[in-house]
Amino acid sequence: MTSSSEVVLEAPHSELRFRRPRPGVVVLVVTGKDVGEHGASPFAELAKDVAGGGFHLFVDARAARGVTIEVSSDWGRWLMQQRAHLLSVQMLTGSRFVQLTAQTVRNFAELGERMRIYTDPAAFEDELAAFTLRAP
Repeated sequence: MTSSSEVVLEAPHSELRFRRPRPGVVVLVVTGKDVGEHGASPFAELAKDVAGGGFHLFVDARAARGVTIEVSSDWGRWLMQQRAHLLSVQMLTGSRFVQLTAQTVRNFAELGERMRIYTDPAAFEDELAAFTLRAP
C-alpha cells in the first residue's frame, strides 16, 4: 500500500493498483500476468466500494500479459455476484489475448452492455475523464 488515495497489491508476477478519483469511480490498473498470487485481496479491496452502493469500475489492463483460467473464473464469478453494484465496467486491453479473456468474462458474468471493452487507450482515457469530472 502507498497512500490513502492509492492501494497497491504487489506479487512476483503482477501488480494491481486501485485508485478512486472520485466517489463511485474505481480505477484498477493491472500489470504483468496474474497467476493467482493476490488471492481474494482484490475482492476484499473492492468490498468497500460494494458496501458504498453502485460504482463504475475502470480496468486498465493495457500492460497486462494475461491471467490464468482460475483467476479469470474468479473475476467472472465476482462480477456476476456484484452486478447489482456495478453501474458499468470499462476495460482497456493491450493484447488480443487479454481482449478475448475480457469478452469471455463479460459473457460469463452476464454483463452485456454494462461492460465495455476498449482497445484504443485514448477512448478509454476520454471515458474515464468524463466519469471523473461528473458530479457524484
